[in-house]
Amino acid sequence: MNILLLLAPFSVFLGLMAVAAFVWTLRAGQYDDIRGAAERILLDDADPIPARPDPEHQEPGASQADLPDGSSGSDPDGPERNQRAG
Repeated sequence: MNILLLLAPFSVFLGLMAVAAFVWTLRAGQYDDIRGAAERILLDDADPIPARPDPEHQEPGASQADLPDGSSGSDPDGPERNQRAG
């Protein structure tokens, strides 16, 4: 029976800590938009970033003007630099 003198106050203390933690989450805004956060994970990004194609691994017949930013995709020195190196 003496153990109840220890366990009863301990359980009341744990209960008060749980209530305090719940009040803290309420004040921190954890429950402001529960439904929006649950649905947001299911939606795709509105504007995904397109992958930039690698000019060295293009399909045959594809021109380098097909790059998304309109650049040629080559070095500023062009193929002359590659010919000088090797």
